[in-house]
Amino acid sequence: MRTAYSVETVRSAERELMARLPEGALMQRAAAGLAAACAGLLRDLLGRVYGARVVLLVGSGDNGGDALYAGARLARRGAAVTVVPLASGRTHEGGLTALLGAGGRVADDPFDVLTAADLVLDGITGIGGHGGLRPDAVPVARAARGSGALVVAVDLPSGVEAGSGEVTGEALRADVTVTFGTYKPGLLIDPAREHAGAVRLVDIGLAPHLPSVPELEALQHEDVARLLPVPTGESDKYRRGVVGVVAGSARYPGAAVLAVSGALRGGAGAVRYVGPGADAVIARFPETLVHGGPPSKAGRVQAWAVGPGLGDAPCDGSGPEAAVADVLASDVPVLVDADGLRLLDAETVRGRTAPTLLTPHAGEAAALLGVARPEVEAGRLTAVRELAARYGATVLLKGSTTLVADPDPAVPVRVNPTGTSWLATAGSGDVLSGLSGSLLAAGLPARDAASVAAYLHGLSARLASRNAPLAADDVAENLPEAWRNVVG
Repeated sequence: MRTAYSVETVRSAERELMARLPEGALMQRAAAGLAAACAGLLRDLLGRVYGARVVLLVGSGDNGGDALYAGARLARRGAAVTVVPLASGRTHEGGLTALLGAGGRVADDPFDVLTAADLVLDGITGIGGHGGLRPDAVPVARAARGSGALVVAVDLPSGVEAGSGEVTGEALRADVTVTFGTYKPGLLIDPAREHAGAVRLVDIGLAPHLPSVPELEALQHEDVARLLPVPTGESDKYRRGVVGVVAGSARYPGAAVLAVSGALRGGAGAVRYVGPGADAVIARFPETLVHGGPPSKAGRVQAWAVGPGLGDAPCDGSGPEAAVADVLASDVPVLVDADGLRLLDAETVRGRTAPTLLTPHAGEAAALLGVARPEVEAGRLTAVRELAARYGATVLLKGSTTLVADPDPAVPVRVNPTGTSWLATAGSGDVLSGLSGSLLAAGLPARDAASVAAYLHGLSARLASRNAPLAADDVAENLPEAWRNVVG
């Protein structure tokens, strides 16, 4: 599992570690790891380190010192290293002395050396930076990005917000980020994540000084495999989980089919469908148990998924409002998505004794919070936490970074690492609703059900697309293959 910590937590851990080490030792550890990573990248790029042209963009902070000491190590291996100081009179003195002593030099014309660079090290700002790049750094950063050189960020790309993933001004886009000690939230959450490129973690001995509970978690294959509910010889459909699906309308019958598809291929023992799309559902999935409604009369279920494609058409003869209210009155876990979200009352959700999982995209989240969509997209971490707190529910915020927040603010937010831009297609959210509902019915806690569903959903899309267009049905059909990829 990948974990990330807040800037304040990282700073505190660094202070504890530095108190146990000789002065400057921690920076030397970081520089050694950074230089080793850059040397490997240069070998991949040029087949050698000797003679490679490396440019260091250096600000006044410790990131600049890391870059300078790493540059000195590369210079001693024969690289031609040039520094572009961007904080006149405040460049890290020890690092600059080490670089010049190893044969590095200070640039006369930063734009000239960038034109010829093979690799650029971005050490302009560190994890304490806010508000984007300073105006005087912007032209140099743009020249670095346009140079054709490989851009490597030191700890994180300059200009992004380390603690939130927000980008509030101009920021440098890196091809690779070499980060130290632990991941920072901005390396895992968009829009900052898009600026980080491939992220490499360098161990500098920080782990023993970090708290046991991180701010963010990102599940990996082994974590998902451990959580997946696998049937045993004693399993029946109820032990595997029966999920009720309330979805679809005359206008959106496909939503019902896709939600049921996600539930069945997500491992449900059985699916009970309630809604006007019964004929379409049975035609595609004859094993589905259908009912005319209301949901509370449909039969035994261990979880409900409600909302995809409800529109304004009648559901069980009383309208979507009645169907959503009926489901929320149940004593089993409930997932609410899509059209169901606009019918929610926060007090009703907070008053439920069974878990509730909300799965909005950015537009739906904005409506629930009463803010503009760009505000949610720019500050995903803030938005998902606020929603979870306001509704007392687990919230899965879909988007370029899918986040899962627990209503307990002390529980780490989870970040899904498997998404792909090809998931931006109609109906993919309906598949996710059915899949998440099936995992809730199997007994997974809401946070685990949402996290595992997002992981499998994204992995299935990757398998289905192979960098080519896909439809929502492709995602559903590839869920068993995604499952096999995880469990091995």
